[in-house]
Amino acid sequence: MSAEIGRQIGLILDRSGAVVSVVVGDGRRLLLPELRRQRGGLIRLSGLRLIHTHLAREALNQDDLNDLAHLRLDLIAALLVNEDGRPPAVEVAHLLPANDGGEGVARLSAPNPHTLDVDFSELIRSLEEELTRRQKAVQKTGRKDQAVLVSVSDAPRIEAEDSLNELEELSRTAGLQVLGRRLFRQRKGKSAHVLSQERVSYLNIQALQMGADLLIFDQDLSPAEISRLTEQTQLRIIDRTQLILDIFAQRAQSREGKIQVEMAQLNYLLPRLVKKNTMMSRLTGGIGGRGPGETKLEINRRRVRERIDRLKKELETVKAQRTQRRERRARVGLPIVSIVGYTNAGKSTLLNNLTRSQVLAEDRLFATLDPTSRRLRFPRDRAIIITDTVGFIRDLPSDLIQAFAATLEELDSADLLLHIIDASSPRFEDHVQTVEGLLAELDLARKPILRVLNKVDLIEPDLAANLARRFEAVALSALDPETFPPLIEEIQHRLGWTEAGEQG
Repeated sequence: MSAEIGRQIGLILDRSGAVVSVVVGDGRRLLLPELRRQRGGLIRLSGLRLIHTHLAREALNQDDLNDLAHLRLDLIAALLVNEDGRPPAVEVAHLLPANDGGEGVARLSAPNPHTLDVDFSELIRSLEEELTRRQKAVQKTGRKDQAVLVSVSDAPRIEAEDSLNELEELSRTAGLQVLGRRLFRQRKGKSAHVLSQERVSYLNIQALQMGADLLIFDQDLSPAEISRLTEQTQLRIIDRTQLILDIFAQRAQSREGKIQVEMAQLNYLLPRLVKKNTMMSRLTGGIGGRGPGETKLEINRRRVRERIDRLKKELETVKAQRTQRRERRARVGLPIVSIVGYTNAGKSTLLNNLTRSQVLAEDRLFATLDPTSRRLRFPRDRAIIITDTVGFIRDLPSDLIQAFAATLEELDSADLLLHIIDASSPRFEDHVQTVEGLLAELDLARKPILRVLNKVDLIEPDLAANLARRFEAVALSALDPETFPPLIEEIQHRLGWTEAGEQG
């Protein structure tokens, strides 16, 4: 039949052999219908197989492998077709339970369909058993979400890998388990999508093999791209910004912090509200409504905007209260020193050991979201207010910068900024540029800044001394108070305190 009409013909069958769908394509390919999976679960195959013809006598191609991955088919088979309608060969492919570094599929072929001696029922049973075994091994960790990290970058490889390392640390902070990571080089020329269909198929297969239910992209994705990737992989898709927002939502403790995070989340959500059903328009009706024609999508968007407006008003109230507290501190006459730096540089640890406090300090990104102020006493009855603030990070979402403006206003009233630098990080120079670039963006570069090289106990003493000279910084370990005297001395010098005990 395929030879007579010059078109590909495909049969989609379930495991009992019943025909679920008959598909007729053109001479080169089939356009498969939307198929609801017969069997649920990320680690389970669909329970369907596709047998179809190839008129050009070509083997299974990339479109076939895309369908195999996207639909999680048990297997896909191509019957090669001669001009007389007889199949001279057959090729079959199925997914593999483990990634062998190739395309993630196994291919079987035979010169004649009748000589293909494979027990497919046993093959699929053993394949799913192996997938299930691997997933159970992952679930023993006790974590709910398993993720594969993805980056599409044209940056130098070492820089792109470092960014992926940071994304992995962010994922750990969010409580996720990272099962794998994949760095794709950005292809030259303009493309409508961040990933080609071939690469999406590869990720889909890798996620199935690992038992992952989440793909996290190191780049920000458009709403349309997230929708496309979700549809093609049946996995949850989030980007770097959403991951950071999720972390902030988990860790915000104060009312102010929660307001700021919710505002940032809503600003992120607003352009991503998509209309799922374009067939109907719901009427709001009644007095005060916008009248006929307002869709559910428009209602949702309006409610989000209204919520943002309410949060802005609440935040204005919080800002006024914070301004009053700053004014009271100013009347007391104590200098204010604010700690800034890249996230996880050791800011909270330094504050704790300087002031003998118990501020939360963890080896995680964004351990501190809410500003914390403590009094630090010096010799000769001197004292300052020292404040810990949220850590900065590369490509910090603009919505978060705007939302945390109230918190960052604390920096504007500071007499001195302590820029804490993790000297043990291989990318600390990039971190310095990120922090000081954000300070400039916030119009804070005019403030006196004292650089502090932290974690020098993790590097060679000679290197620490050289870096301190190069960056005009004080070197210390936030874990060792015995290294603090040079910092205390320099703070007093920067504040203009004379030997006589007067403040300049």
